[in-house]
Amino acid sequence: MVPFRVTFRAGVSLFEQVVYAAIKAMVSGQLRPGDPFPSVRALSKELKINPNTAHKIVAHLVNEGLLETRPGIGTVVAVLPDSTRKERTQLLGHEIEELVVEAKRLGIELDEMLNSITAHWKHLSSDQSFSTDQPAKLTDQSREEQ
Repeated sequence: MVPFRVTFRAGVSLFEQVVYAAIKAMVSGQLRPGDPFPSVRALSKELKINPNTAHKIVAHLVNEGLLETRPGIGTVVAVLPDSTRKERTQLLGHEIEELVVEAKRLGIELDEMLNSITAHWKHLSSDQSFSTDQPAKLTDQSREEQ
């Protein structure tokens, strides 16, 4: 069984959507270090995706250090290495820039973005069993709440 949910959306590659859902499950604590991760075959069958795509997903997560393969056990969620705050922040540099550009394009002010980010942060920190489908919907909801 796949330990996270993915609702596929048009316009975004299956690879990106499944990787995002898996990482979100790890960040939220839904998947913890040492937890088993589905095999390529199980991922392919349960999500009804091509086995090559499933292999690419697992390989990507292993290469990113988020999963590790253990002989005789299988693929498990890795223990993330300690890193400095600066190193962790630099990892998001590109994504933060994209977010700022998109916010400016939409005419969203800095205080609105900070409020939205704060709302998402609290939601992800407090809700360990949230769904991984349609992250854009969360943004719309948090804007409506303000």
